Amino acid sequence: MSTDRIKNLKTELLSDNWYTLNKLTFDYLQSNGEWRSVTRECYDRGDGAVILLYNKVKQTVVLTKQLRIPTYVNGNKEGFLIEACAGMLDNDKPEDCIKKEVEEETGYRITNVEKVMEAYSSPGSVTEILHYFIGEYSDQMKVNEGGGAANETEDIEVLELAFNTAVNSIKTGEIKDIKTICLLQYAQINNIMQ
Repeated sequence: MSTDRIKNLKTELLSDNWYTLNKLTFDYLQSNGEWRSVTRECYDRGDGAVILLYNKVKQTVVLTKQLRIPTYVNGNKEGFLIEACAGMLDNDKPEDCIKKEVEEETGYRITNVEKVMEAYSSPGSVTEILHYFIGEYSDQMKVNEGGGAANETEDIEVLELAFNTAVNSIKTGEIKDIKTICLLQYAQINNIMQ
């Protein structure tokens, strides 16, 4: 993680209540050849994994719905978002993490996942990189009701939607979560339902 355009990086801890918020001050060599002192806040919550569960036979996807308080304070009247199943790596390998999250959140026990990409969602202020997966599910894989981990104060509603309905929900604004939009569009572009 070295570049000759950044020097004198200083980190000041602002908060470590839930995750870590740091104030970063550094000198940056601009494209015009001048050095400039820059200050930014950087939120470090670790890396995560996300998956689109899909069923070709039923032409459905499994998504979740849960409260996301930052969306509420930013104008989302109910504060709930429809999302693909996701979670923080917490020192797990991405594949192991997402399988565990799928069972906790949706109640499906899947064994095969396919990694399709890695991406930053908000690189201007958040360090997190997400590992994106897809995975087929069937009714036989349902081992519990899901809903999330009680010790994580999760209260997750499991949704099984027609794939076309989910894709259309991007256009109608019912789905506004970027990781979910990316995976639904990936599925559409790559014809995974065929």
